[in-house]
Amino acid sequence: MKIHLLVFLGLLFLHAYCDSDVYIGYQVTLAIPTAYSSGFVGRAFILETDKTEPNFRTAVTVEALDDKYSCSLDVFLGSVKVWSSGHFSRFYTTDECMLELTEYGDLQLKGQNERIGWRSGTSGQGVERLHLLSTGNLILADSINLIKWQTFNFPTDVMLSGQRLSSRTRLTSFISNNSTIFYSFEIQYDKIVLSLNSGKWKYSYWEFQPYGEQNITYIELTSKALEIFNGKFQKVAQITSEQLQPLRFLALGNTTGNLGLYYYSSEKQGFQASYQALNGTCDLPLACKPYGICTFSQACSCIRLITKEGGSLCSTDGISEGLCGGNQAEIVELQGVTSILRGVPSKVNISKEACANLCLDNCTCVAALYISLTEADSNLQQCFLYGLVRGVKQVERGSTTSYLVKVPKGTHDQIHGKSSGLKKWIVIVIGVVDGFIIFIVLAGIGYYLIQKRRKNSLNTGHTP
Repeated sequence: MKIHLLVFLGLLFLHAYCDSDVYIGYQVTLAIPTAYSSGFVGRAFILETDKTEPNFRTAVTVEALDDKYSCSLDVFLGSVKVWSSGHFSRFYTTDECMLELTEYGDLQLKGQNERIGWRSGTSGQGVERLHLLSTGNLILADSINLIKWQTFNFPTDVMLSGQRLSSRTRLTSFISNNSTIFYSFEIQYDKIVLSLNSGKWKYSYWEFQPYGEQNITYIELTSKALEIFNGKFQKVAQITSEQLQPLRFLALGNTTGNLGLYYYSSEKQGFQASYQALNGTCDLPLACKPYGICTFSQACSCIRLITKEGGSLCSTDGISEGLCGGNQAEIVELQGVTSILRGVPSKVNISKEACANLCLDNCTCVAALYISLTEADSNLQQCFLYGLVRGVKQVERGSTTSYLVKVPKGTHDQIHGKSSGLKKWIVIVIGVVDGFIIFIVLAGIGYYLIQKRRKNSLNTGHTP
């Protein structure tokens, strides 16, 4: 079966052929506009499950992205994209986007001149049909219904109800072309973790660990909870939904990095979160711009240095990249802040000065976190190094953490006419936003008291 579709400019959804199976020899082609149109989406739905909304559907999609047109095979639950062939690597093409299930059983996306941009890799394995299961799992099966390929084996940023993910599997957010930063939800041997990935650096910002040092073999999303199992197939922990409606999927937020469990609300005609791992703005890893601080008021404030000229680091992302040693850079401490990002400690049981020097001598380090924890019998000092200044938030003074930032040599004025290193570090001002709010509140209280006193004076003057 061959289907050719002409896609016109605009937002277009086409139902070319909707069933639960397509067989070898099937082709569907979408023509691509000759001129680029920002926001354009052309889509042909080829498979769907039952008609009960929201149901699962499979589509071939042409989308305008990065001044080009991408071609992908997608699976939707209602209007939510739950799987895409273009999640990890986009296929850009011109003229046409074609999906073909070849005579040899290989599912392929092709562009102009038969150029293959994505394939299932199942040629010669006896595949006869492409089928969409009621669970949302898109499969390639042979004549006796053995599964040769399935989307459940290639998770993206969504985990569907009924789906299992084994240990060392991860979900990842989309990676944009102009950034190397992305989020991941990882199943480790003893915990599940949310991480921020930036180049070669990785930082966790949320963890869930079963009690009693349990190992994790796999997790499964049921209609009521995300369940965690050990090697004996025993459930050792779960994250429960806070709603009675059945869960439909788990998703890693591509924008926020938050993890959520979602159900379908008939009242609101859409999916709603019944659980979120992070509930505060300042707990999100990229809540503020580089060199920004999330304050007690859940707003972002710039890191500002006390100098004769003043100054802000908010618009200077990468200011310390490639700076090594005391001749090029220096370390300043941010008072009353910490970072929610954690990696593997670079060093333990070292001094704050030594931690600062580790960052100073590392060309890729732009910040460090020093933690001094007092235990019953001993002190534990940890030093974390960072390749970016993100995930920084305000905390109460007197905490056990010290956040250290690398800046170019001579960025701030020397105190008392000379540099005194770690002994007299410059103070960092972070209260721009909070200070303004406090000023408004105090001004309001002052105005209220003045008006009340004036009213009392007038009442006293008219008393017989």
